[in-house]
Amino acid sequence: MSLDVQETRSEGVELQHYLAIARRRHLQFLIPLFIGWLTIWSASWILPVSYKSGTLILVEQPTMPRDYVVPNVTDNLQERLQSITEQILSRTRLLTIIDDLNLYADGRIHRAEDEKVERMRKDIEIELVRDGRDQVRAFKVYYASKDPHVAQAVTGRLTNLFISENLEVRQQQSEATTKFLESQLETARQNLSRQEQEIREFKGQHIVELPAQLQSNLQILQGLQSQLQSEADAINTAKQQRVYLETLIDQYHSLEGAAKPGEATSIGLPAVDRELDKLRSQLADLTAHYTDRHPDVKKTKEQIVETEKMRAQLMADLKAAGTNIQNEDPTSANQAAYAKEPSPVRQLKGQLQANQVEIKNREQIVAGLEAKISDYQSRLNQEPVREQQLADLTRGYDQSKANYDELLKKKNESAMATRMELLQQGERFRVLDPPSLPVKPEFPNRLKFCGIGLGVGLALGIVVAGAFEMMDDRVYSDGELTQLLPIAVICEIPTIVIPDDQSLLRRRIWFGWAATVVVVGGILAGSAFSFLRG
Repeated sequence: MSLDVQETRSEGVELQHYLAIARRRHLQFLIPLFIGWLTIWSASWILPVSYKSGTLILVEQPTMPRDYVVPNVTDNLQERLQSITEQILSRTRLLTIIDDLNLYADGRIHRAEDEKVERMRKDIEIELVRDGRDQVRAFKVYYASKDPHVAQAVTGRLTNLFISENLEVRQQQSEATTKFLESQLETARQNLSRQEQEIREFKGQHIVELPAQLQSNLQILQGLQSQLQSEADAINTAKQQRVYLETLIDQYHSLEGAAKPGEATSIGLPAVDRELDKLRSQLADLTAHYTDRHPDVKKTKEQIVETEKMRAQLMADLKAAGTNIQNEDPTSANQAAYAKEPSPVRQLKGQLQANQVEIKNREQIVAGLEAKISDYQSRLNQEPVREQQLADLTRGYDQSKANYDELLKKKNESAMATRMELLQQGERFRVLDPPSLPVKPEFPNRLKFCGIGLGVGLALGIVVAGAFEMMDDRVYSDGELTQLLPIAVICEIPTIVIPDDQSLLRRRIWFGWAATVVVVGGILAGSAFSFLRG
């Protein structure tokens, strides 16, 4: 209980002590307070004013859905805004605005251009507006000037520059993307054409050795082998027939004696004619089904030429032997020659001659078939090599074709996006709030200066009053006196107050209250004036 009483007395003593200081030092506190406030407040009316005009620009998304037209410019709006801002704040752009609106012309008439540009850059402020997902959806443009109309005009110019520069930048980026894709597409097209030409030339050079001709080559080879076997069998049969005929003729000769010179030649002429007629008939049948470039047609023509040469040689031999066949029918001449020999011998010699021609023709056919078979076997042997070579060529072609198709698709999409940008249907800037005309200056904030001045005055008043109190060595209370005396106080002498002292004390009290009212009233009046007129 005694502890609480001591604490209460201590707090009361401290409060009385500070109240006594306030009564003694109120003038030392009020005068610095008012001077400090008045100094800061007056400075707010002396400093050059600055009006800030602002505008809000909304970033509108493309009117065409992305599912139909994919934009071909960068989607990072913040980076694009930074690039556009750097272009707008370039020296050339800012000097154009400075010259058109005659900015920064007062005061220093010969201000350097670079200094004007730096001054204007400091007066411009760009503020990004983000949504809940931290995406830039709008931005604000501010410009500060001592003239509110100039601030509004410059903000309008900056707004127009942002809008036009954004359209120009997007169009340039879109066109550049489309041109790049076109150049890449042309390169891919040339590469694809070159590979197509290589494949075409390869197929043209090895058309009969390609994998697609494998079954056809096998079938033809089998047919040729069957035909070769048939021809070989026919030759064997013809050779057997020749041996048989020669044996019969030898038997007749042994019985009848040797024949006269020139008779064999005259007897063989009808057989040559029959073989020639047979070859011509065969040629007519082949030309009805094939062209002149067919191997069988060419071979038959060669056989006809050889047979005709043989017939001409026989005719020359008959003429050399004294047989006159120029104006006579060969058939009648041969019949005259045949009449000298027995009929069986003539028939056997004619059959032998025809058999020799047949063997010769079939041997030529066999040689041709063997050459063809060798050719087709070579084709079949080369087929795996050509297949691998064609696969290598085709693989590169398929990759180039896929690359070309992908570039063509991207180029068409980019061209469509470019047309959309040229029609101003892409992402664009739209002025949501037009440049404002500021009514009150942005700097200095005179009401804020009032608060700062009040704080400075309070600090200054406390410092001054405390300094006066610390430098004063007089004793104003019993406690201070008790602390100074080494012995206890036995009695007190009451204060003797005379009328003059009472009158002086009342005047001091009234003066103190008057000073307080003046200071407080001045501060309130100045703050109200700053609020209403600032």
